[in-house]
Amino acid sequence: MLNRIQLDIHRQLGIPDDYAPGRRLPYFADALELVDVGPNLVGRMQRLTPRAASSWQRMQSAARAEGVTLLIVSGFRSFDYQAELIRNKLGAGQLIDDVLKVSAAPGYSQHHSGEAVDIATPGSRPLTEEFEHSEAFSWLVRNAGAYGFSMTYPRDNTYGFVFEPWHWALG
Repeated sequence: MLNRIQLDIHRQLGIPDDYAPGRRLPYFADALELVDVGPNLVGRMQRLTPRAASSWQRMQSAARAEGVTLLIVSGFRSFDYQAELIRNKLGAGQLIDDVLKVSAAPGYSQHHSGEAVDIATPGSRPLTEEFEHSEAFSWLVRNAGAYGFSMTYPRDNTYGFVFEPWHWALG
């Protein structure tokens, strides 16, 4: 559950009080134990829990062995970092209702757990539905479950997020 400071941040961002219950979103505390798993597309080191890191690295190696490249865009994100992402979108003129269709409110992002990854592949713009048509996505659909990963936000998901073929998390 959100603490008083986190609730204040939600109010500052304009997140409706019924946001999480209305979408049946689970709360995710920030992971405490994280390990480096390599840089993302812009060179920023990404981190995951040891369990997720092991699964991610094994899955990435298996894909590579079959000629498929899986790149990490985003791993762990703290509550504060998630709040900053939303502040930036609001500052760019986006409405909170629109932002919350593509970004979870702080406290409700699977990335806080350190067990979710946003994945890209060469030849496909990152964080777009275009990823669904890539060889990497097809490989993930066939194989990610063997490494404990599943796609959390399919089309028309119950959480109210847009379709995110790039977002995979440990089950």
